Order: sequence, then structure tokens, then C-alpha cells
Amino acid sequence: MGLKDKLIQQGSPLSKANGGDIPTPVGATDQSTLHYNYSLDGNPNVVNKPIPSSLDLNGQKPSNSYDQTAPNEGIGNI
Repeated sequence: MGLKDKLIQQGSPLSKANGGDIPTPVGATDQSTLHYNYSLDGNPNVVNKPIPSSLDLNGQKPSNSYDQTAPNEGIGNI
């Protein structure tokens, strides 16, 4: 008997679902409008939360990315 089978059949006090699937909370998915909006633009404004990163490039590749600035020895590894 494998460990997963044993866990499913006998259970464990250290496991929530005993080898089964645990539903993902909506707040941890793309369905969370607070996460989607706040993480990109700080809207809605959430009290005591940091402002979103000013380093966000909106999906654009940085002009100084490694594949543009790599030495010749590193080009083959990209």
C-alpha cells in the first residue's frame, strides 16, 4: 500500500483533506477583484496596505533585460 492510499484510507490528524483535493479560496484566484485591482493600481484603496509597486512594466520587457545585455558566453544559455 502506497503512502497516498494509506492516507486516503486511514487519514491523518496532520492533513486537512487526507489526500483529497482542497478547494482553492476565491481570494487566491483571478476571480478576486480586490487582488486583481489592488495589486496593479492600488484601487480600491485598502487601509494599512502598501501601495502597488512602481516597478510594474505592464507586461513589457525591460530594455536592459539579460538577453539584451548578456556577454557572448552567456547568449547560448538563454
